[in-house]
Amino acid sequence: MPNGVAKRDLPTKVCPVCDRPFSWRKKWARDWDQVLYCSDKCRSAAKRA
Repeated sequence: MPNGVAKRDLPTKVCPVCDRPFSWRKKWARDWDQVLYCSDKCRSAAKRA
């Protein structure tokens, strides 16, 4: 059996800008609680609005 976690078992959030769900990424491991947006595009759109 392979090590690791299946993608379907990773935590998810919903982006407040585009209302799409996005999954946990390894680069967000240390600050998952502070991640709000799914992408840089949504983050910049939130600042403009």
